[in-house]
Amino acid sequence: MAKLHFKYGAMNSGKSDTLIKTAYNYDERGLATLTVKPALDTKGEEWVVARGGARRRVDVLARPGEALREHVHAVADERGLRPLHAVLVDEAQFLDPAQIDQLFRIAKQDGISVICYGLRTDFRTATFPGAQRLFELADNVEKLPTMCRCGSQAEFNCRLVDGRYVFEGDQVAIDEARTGTVTYVSLCGPCFMQEQAQAGIHVLG
Repeated sequence: MAKLHFKYGAMNSGKSDTLIKTAYNYDERGLATLTVKPALDTKGEEWVVARGGARRRVDVLARPGEALREHVHAVADERGLRPLHAVLVDEAQFLDPAQIDQLFRIAKQDGISVICYGLRTDFRTATFPGAQRLFELADNVEKLPTMCRCGSQAEFNCRLVDGRYVFEGDQVAIDEARTGTVTYVSLCGPCFMQEQAQAGIHVLG
């Protein structure tokens, strides 16, 4: 039986790179895949772009509220990708919970493996709704590790605006925002709390 997988990790844990390598492995064996990315993730536009420079074109840009299951099947039929062996989803945390439900149906009712890659929590340590639903439904959950600046394992995603750590704001802000240039880094718990203290904000207690 096909399964729904969720591979999560903090920023810079190689999620997009792993997706691209997985897609290549399927391609090498002549197995059809579709790559999905939420339209909310404007970075790379219609490409999945890994930090090392690898790229893969997106087949389905999922818009909020869209019937994702139907979109996936329509594209597969249009491109003659039958049988479809796997659906690979980048930045899955940005999908609606209802769209995660549809991915579950693709796996369980349509017999197509679905492998999702994404973040667990935002820069405020709150779980993304899409990620929360994946934790509830996924057959397999795997953590992809990455390192903090201090050498410990990173757990938290931190937002910087023009190089300054911020702990308040909208849940989603990608690249250039109205308030300045947005970037992200991954920190371990102690380093995260250190930056909080310096900013005079205490999200954790």
